Amino acid sequence: MEPCVTTAIQLRHFTRDDLPGIRQTLLDVHADAYADRKHEEFVQRFPWFVDHWGEREGFACVIAYEGDEPVGFTYGAPGEPGREWWREYLTEVPADPSTFSMSELMVRPRWRKQGLGERLHAALLDDRPEALAVLTVDTKRPRLQAMYESWDYRKVGERQPFPDSPLYAVMLLDRKAA
Repeated sequence: MEPCVTTAIQLRHFTRDDLPGIRQTLLDVHADAYADRKHEEFVQRFPWFVDHWGEREGFACVIAYEGDEPVGFTYGAPGEPGREWWREYLTEVPADPSTFSMSELMVRPRWRKQGLGERLHAALLDDRPEALAVLTVDTKRPRLQAMYESWDYRKVGERQPFPDSPLYAVMLLDRKAA
C-alpha cells in the first residue's frame, strides 16, 4: 500500500475525563491497526485495556487526526509510586523512580513510516513530570524494539504479563538523560 500524502496532521490531547468521548475512536484505530491479527484472543481484549488504563489517575492520550479522520494514538498513565513493576529488572533503582507507563502507541497502516509514531510519543511525554518512561514491545517485533531504542529506550528485561499475551521486551527510558 502506498504511503498516504498527508495534509497537516493535528495532535489533540485528552485526559481521563475525555475517555467516554474518545473510546470508540481508540477502538476503531486499533481495529484497523490490528486487522491482520483480529482473530487473536489477546487482541480482542483491547476494549478492556482501554477501560483499565482510561480509569487511572493521570491518564493521558494523544490522538493524531488528518482532517476529521483519526490516524493514530498513544496513551498511558503514571505508575504508582513504590509499585514500579520494572524494578525487578534493574540492579540499581534510579534516584528518581517516578515513571510514566506508556500503554499503547498505534498508527493506522496508511499513515505508518512517516514519523507519526515518534511525534505522538513526543507529544504524550513532553509535559510529563516523571523521570522515566516504560513500555513493552512484543519480542517478535524486533523492528519496533529497534525503533524505541532509536528513541533512547533500553531493553531491561522480558515479561509475559498474561498467559495469552506475547512475550514482551521491557523498555525503559531515562527522560532526564535523553
